[in-house]
Amino acid sequence: MTFGLPRYSIFAAMLAMAGLPIYIHAPKFYVDSYGVGLAALGAVLAGLRLIDVVQDPVLGWLAQRVRRYRGASVMVGGVLMAVSMVGLFAVPPPLPPVVWFGLTLTGLFSGFSFLTITFYAQGVQKADVIGAGGHVRLATWRETGALLGVCIAAVAPTVLIGTGAPFALFAWGFVGLAALAVFAMAREWQGAPVAQMETGLAHILRDRLARRLLLIALVNATPVAVTSTLFLFFVESRLAAPGAEGPLLLLFFLSAAVSAPLWGRIAVRIGAKRALLAGMGLAILSFGYAAFLGAGDVAAFAVICFASGVALGADLTLLPAIFATRMAQIAPNPEQGFGLWSFVTKVTLAIAALTLLPVLEFSGFQPGQPNAEPALFMLTALYAVLPCVLKFLALALFAGTTIERG
Repeated sequence: MTFGLPRYSIFAAMLAMAGLPIYIHAPKFYVDSYGVGLAALGAVLAGLRLIDVVQDPVLGWLAQRVRRYRGASVMVGGVLMAVSMVGLFAVPPPLPPVVWFGLTLTGLFSGFSFLTITFYAQGVQKADVIGAGGHVRLATWRETGALLGVCIAAVAPTVLIGTGAPFALFAWGFVGLAALAVFAMAREWQGAPVAQMETGLAHILRDRLARRLLLIALVNATPVAVTSTLFLFFVESRLAAPGAEGPLLLLFFLSAAVSAPLWGRIAVRIGAKRALLAGMGLAILSFGYAAFLGAGDVAAFAVICFASGVALGADLTLLPAIFATRMAQIAPNPEQGFGLWSFVTKVTLAIAALTLLPVLEFSGFQPGQPNAEPALFMLTALYAVLPCVLKFLALALFAGTTIERG
């Protein structure tokens, strides 16, 4: 019995298509189409990322306040995302392109954040309906859909390149998927009662286990933020393999998507904690292996992409399920809890962007240019060794945390 969980996969895929892939596609599209400078785009993206991080706890509060009208609020969020996506890619900017870029991305990411928080909070109630193992089972469907959405969005503009307007078609395709996702989930939102006791940030942060899980989420997400920030540089300069980035990224995300259901089954058999510890260990091994690669080692790096993608499947499936289980125990209105969760997972991207790139530049590294060995050594240390250390710290924190089997 699926309990309607395929609907959650569709909705998660729609959300994921508007997340990480937009950071990949939008800047290049505005450079190529409108001649916007990289420095201007970088400044706008940095500001938007800061806004995106700061607003998540506020959006969690808002999602809790409008819980009684969840169906209507989701529809508004979906329309905001769809309109923003079309404006970003399919409408010639009626304002200076860099201003239009900022406005449309603000709308897109605000809708994305609100719907993500609402979606994960709804999952707590749905898991209770499913029964034993419900949080892991729901997370498996949800995160598999999300990872497939990332894969589709990453390759769609390339597949549509022959149409002459690949990004416009991508935007309109997203509108269709958003409509389908909102319609498919309509029945789910109707079952969202308002709990008698409201729970705010202070109530959640007073819980020792909730604080511990948020800290683990922060430390555990940082290695992925580091490798995401430096991936293109590592492939181009350390591996000397420009042009291989796309297939390697697709391999990484497909591996995560395929592995997510397997991690769910493993968690049912041995417990979510033991399964996630195994995934963390696999991530450390894959990060460590990357430290020994050099020019031409693309095949070996493909193995790393596969292994680290499988490890990511465990992270994305099991850790949110464990946090959701705790929210079900302490927070009858969990929206603000997931606002905090979204905050700590996003802030790692901001930290990575603000720290890693200046350090890399200070070492003398120049993207797309021949680099001296000290600069390449720093690139390898940041891309492979630092994530290893951070992941080991996350593993140690999680190993010392008492989690009920589930």
